[in-house]
Amino acid sequence: MTEQSAASASYEIKAAVDGLGYDEFKMDQAMAENTGGGELQEKLDRLNSEVSQLEERMQMISRAAARPRMSSDAAMETEENEQKSYFLDNYVRRGSEAEIAQFEAKSLNIGTPSDGGYAVPEVIDENIDRLLTDISPVRSVANVVQVGSSNYKKLISTTGPASGWVGETAARPETDTPNFAEITPPLGEIYANPAATQAMLDDAFFDVEAWLSEELATEFGAMEGAAFINGNGVNKPKGILSYATDVADDSARAFGTLQHIPTGVAGDFPASDPADILVDLVHELRPAYRQGAVFLMNTNTLAQIRKFKDTDGNYLWRPGLGEGAPATLLGYPVMEAEDMPDIAADSLSIAFGNFNRGYLIADRMGTRILRDPYSNKPFVHFYATRRTGGAVVNSEAIKLLKFSIA
Repeated sequence: MTEQSAASASYEIKAAVDGLGYDEFKMDQAMAENTGGGELQEKLDRLNSEVSQLEERMQMISRAAARPRMSSDAAMETEENEQKSYFLDNYVRRGSEAEIAQFEAKSLNIGTPSDGGYAVPEVIDENIDRLLTDISPVRSVANVVQVGSSNYKKLISTTGPASGWVGETAARPETDTPNFAEITPPLGEIYANPAATQAMLDDAFFDVEAWLSEELATEFGAMEGAAFINGNGVNKPKGILSYATDVADDSARAFGTLQHIPTGVAGDFPASDPADILVDLVHELRPAYRQGAVFLMNTNTLAQIRKFKDTDGNYLWRPGLGEGAPATLLGYPVMEAEDMPDIAADSLSIAFGNFNRGYLIADRMGTRILRDPYSNKPFVHFYATRRTGGAVVNSEAIKLLKFSIA
């Protein structure tokens, strides 16, 4: 109870005591003692009882106000820890659905047995998302949004802003009506099925939360990483390289078509000054998108580029200066994505762009887990599913290097 509420209650009690007519009460008490009247004594006994109850309530309020208060953040953390403990200890370790159903009634929306399995607590789901960001290179640089249904849509202006300059008292000309395109990232259900023995789960020193989070993040990360690059949009995200490409610049290219820059050589860099084509790739991206832009390629392509030198014999590739800092190429970070293709004839092996503005990942909230100790005894499988989608939302923010003549 807060000090304000305690003071308010104290005021209410004082008003109630005053309402009993305390001065009259003292006079009646003196009169009863002198006369010994029975009816008057009964009235005084009732008033004494009511005053005693009010005093007892005041003492309770004072004790409650003196107790240390738990902050809302601490209360929320306690509830989350309790929810996580129920899920891990009762369902994951022992397979007890009765107790987790009991907790579902207490904290709401932890279990969804009718859909097959239980939704993991939010604190574990957030841990899986953090690990996914470390494992999936596109997720770490793209724009990730949480959605509540499969009908998420995003409106994109295809005509740019319609505005102009006017004087303080000048008439405002009518602006052009902007055109919009509606983009719906294709969502698909991704699943994983890690397994453990019951002996592992019974071991009190076995960190079941860390194991489950890492296993799911590893399997989810491998599948979604491939989809974000090459997915065809059928029950999975539409990958960056699945979009049509054209050599035309932003003003002449159809909406939703990515621009590619040809190397001039099928399956290779130009023989003379091969690094120059990377400079061309960077400057095909408008300055507004270069802030936050990164290179995306696989390790084999990066191994070849790391050998490029400038005219002074210095390598163009620079290692990260701090722990966890990405390496840079021409001043821009380099992200390694194993699902990007090797250099070959007509391959799109290098992407450069601001993926936070160019590619959208839509995650539907909640990871479901179904515990299965029967299908593959003595192993206990945890069949987990989540829904994820992805699509290019700004085709001007991403450029591709195509190893082709044109």
